[in-house]
Amino acid sequence: MSHPLLRMAIYGLIASVIGVVAALWIDWFPPAAVQEAKDIDTLWDVLLIVSVPIFVLVMVVVIYCVRAFKARPGDMGDGEPIHGNTMLEVVWVAVPFVIVSVLAVYGWIVLDDIEAKKPDRLQVEVRGQQFIWRYEYPNPTGGKEKVKSYDLVVPTGRQVEFNINTDDVIHDFWIPAFRLKIDAVPGITTHWRATPSEKGSYDVLCAELCGLGHSTMRGSVRVVAPEEYDAWLSKTAAKAAEEG
Repeated sequence: MSHPLLRMAIYGLIASVIGVVAALWIDWFPPAAVQEAKDIDTLWDVLLIVSVPIFVLVMVVVIYCVRAFKARPGDMGDGEPIHGNTMLEVVWVAVPFVIVSVLAVYGWIVLDDIEAKKPDRLQVEVRGQQFIWRYEYPNPTGGKEKVKSYDLVVPTGRQVEFNINTDDVIHDFWIPAFRLKIDAVPGITTHWRATPSEKGSYDVLCAELCGLGHSTMRGSVRVVAPEEYDAWLSKTAAKAAEEG
């Protein structure tokens, strides 16, 4: 290996290590509040570990080529004719294909696992509207009438299936702590499942530009103990019944 290529390989290796360490050191997400977050965060880390060295490799090669093969002052001639390298071309097509395929399969496995339905899951209907979120819960008395509220409250330790729709334009239902971000599309119901594990209050945002009041389409989700959720739902249902 010639000295310039050796230096390029060393610089690329050092930059890759620094880039990967820096990328893994950054807190990309807020503290997790659901069980599925661990698998999602691990997938994110794997993507960083793979993609950062590839980005660095491409940049190092580009910088090297610009410096090594730039036209010298006064040189007006054409460059040397290059036929190409068939083996190299096969390699740089095959290797990215294998990497992308492996990552796609891994991503599919993670997605399939975290979206697996549990029989006792709680169904919560989510409806977007300029510029607010509304929620509907199963009636605690077993009736068909849903319990409607502008508050999002869910219990710990039980899978929640969010069935998401919108009354007007496209919105995007986003709970960063749940690693949940999915479009609300008119005429289509989208779904996302998560199992809350950490009690607390977490941001609910709209991540799709939906009009002049888009930035105000914010709220919160409260993750509480199961008995506290049951008490809240019963109280909310009773209040709604009184108001007719």
